[in-house]
Amino acid sequence: MTELAQRSIASRIWERSLDLLFPPRCVSCAEFGAFICASCVAGMATASPPRCQSCWMPAKESQCGRCRVRRPAFSGVRSVFVNEGAARDAIYALKFRRLSAIAPGMSGLMAKLLIEWGPPVQAIVPVPLAGRRRRLRGFDQSELLAREIARLTGIPLARRALVRRRSTAPQSRQAGESARRRNVAGAFGPGRRMPIGGVLLIDDVVTTGATLDACARVLISEGGGPVFALTFARED
Repeated sequence: MTELAQRSIASRIWERSLDLLFPPRCVSCAEFGAFICASCVAGMATASPPRCQSCWMPAKESQCGRCRVRRPAFSGVRSVFVNEGAARDAIYALKFRRLSAIAPGMSGLMAKLLIEWGPPVQAIVPVPLAGRRRRLRGFDQSELLAREIARLTGIPLARRALVRRRSTAPQSRQAGESARRRNVAGAFGPGRRMPIGGVLLIDDVVTTGATLDACARVLISEGGGPVFALTFARED
């Protein structure tokens, strides 16, 4: 048995021991059993069509007015849920309560949608978190999601394809699309290992798509693409 396999087995035993001492509780309804219980998942609002095929905003036509005026660099985005209720609670728990153990449950729901969608991608790339924020949080939430999705789907993870050149203020604090685009302008750059061919960007939530667009432009400028994106939730 390899050292990696031994560590994996030891990790699973440790996790099961912790579950016996501290059983998982749903981050939304507080029921014991799972970090996102089946009842809360069933009650989440899915980000279902009709939506813009580019940015996945609600739209009656195949492309919303915003994407017709300024077409994003990515070819399409899909999100599992609308960012409200239990879906918002899950993202909050992952990012701000530092509940990394919730990531596999979220990733499983994302992987299911990805398989149904089936974009032509050969690599999965997480949207990188700024170094200072990663150190404070202890992990990069997009990387956790991307790593599990890669494991579930068999699509290779290109963890170092993008780097964060500078820290930015949280996008949630920026008022409007223009401010969000300015906030992330020049924030991303190519990493050490740039994938060739179709790329899937992974992030927790999308609002205007400014962050995904900035990342997609870097990947395309370095020879990657087409670029698609998958998030757990969509801010409508």
